[in-house]
Amino acid sequence: MPLLEVTGLRKSYGGHVAVDGVDFHIGEAETYGLLGPNGAGKTTAISMIVGILDRDAGEVVVDGQPLDVTSVKAKALIGYVPQELALYRDLTARENLRFFARLYGLGGRGLKARIEEILGIIGLTDRADEKVEQYSGGMARRLNIGIGLMNRPKLLILDEPTVGVDPQSRNSILESVQRLAGEGMAVLYTTHYMEEAERLCDRVGIIDQGRLRAEGTRRELVGLVGETDRVTMRAEGDLARAVEDLEKLPDVRRAESGDSQIELLVPDARTHLPRILETVAAAGAAVRTVEVREPDLETVFLHLTGKALRD
Repeated sequence: MPLLEVTGLRKSYGGHVAVDGVDFHIGEAETYGLLGPNGAGKTTAISMIVGILDRDAGEVVVDGQPLDVTSVKAKALIGYVPQELALYRDLTARENLRFFARLYGLGGRGLKARIEEILGIIGLTDRADEKVEQYSGGMARRLNIGIGLMNRPKLLILDEPTVGVDPQSRNSILESVQRLAGEGMAVLYTTHYMEEAERLCDRVGIIDQGRLRAEGTRRELVGLVGETDRVTMRAEGDLARAVEDLEKLPDVRRAESGDSQIELLVPDARTHLPRILETVAAAGAAVRTVEVREPDLETVFLHLTGKALRD
C-alpha cells in the first residue's frame, strides 16, 4: 500500500483550472518530486494534499487513512514545510520549536531531547537561542524544516524549500532531505529547479498548467521522450573518414565533424564508448578529450510542454 495516494485531484478558481486531475502515489522511504514552473499548480496541489485547502474533486489517502480539511488523525502523519516561512521572528529557534511542538500535542520529558535532536539535524544548535529576526534566509528555511519534523512524520512535504536562499544554505537543506530519506522517511518535494529534482528524487512528476504530464524515474522519463546522449570528441586526423565509419555503427543516430571535433547522438553512450573510440582510432583520428552529455529533466520538460522550465 502506498504511504500517500492522490487520485483525480482537481481545483478551480472561477474559470481557471489550477489543478486538473492529478494522480500519483509515494511509497515508504521514497522521495517523489513535483517538478514544474511557478504557477504550474504545485502549491495548490500540496495545499489540498495536506488538507488546508478544500478540493473540488479527487481523493487523498495517507497510510490508508482518507484525508480532507477536517481529518485530524491523517494530518498528524504529515510534516508540512510551506513555501512561505511559518515562524515567529521575535522568538528564538528553540522557542519556535517548543511552541509548534505544543500545537502538535507534544510535551513531557522527551520534548527537550526532541528539540535538541531537531536543532542538530538542521544545523542550528549553536544559534538556537538567537531570535529568528537575526537569522539569514537560509537559517530561517532550515528552522522551517525543523518545525515540520517535530512530530516524527511518516511523510514530509516540502514546498519549494530552497527559494531565495544562498548556495551554502541550499546545499545544507538538500543534504538534510537526502539524509531523512535515507533514514526511511517518505518525502514529497516540489521545486522548479531541475537539478534539485535530479539530485533528490527517486521518481519525478512533471506538472504544467495543472496537469501531470508524465512521471517516472529520470531514466524512464528520458526514455519516454526518446532522447539520446550527446558525445563531443576533440580530435585530430582524418575526421571525415571517422564520421563515415561511425555512421555505420548500429547505435549511432547521427555523426558529424567540424572545428576539430566530432559530435555524436547515441543512446546510452557510455555503454558504447569503447567501440566508438576504437572506430575513430581505426579511421586514423586521435581523440584528445571526450564529453558525454546525458539528456536531463530540462530536456524532457521542454519536449513535453514545448517550453523551458523557467518560461
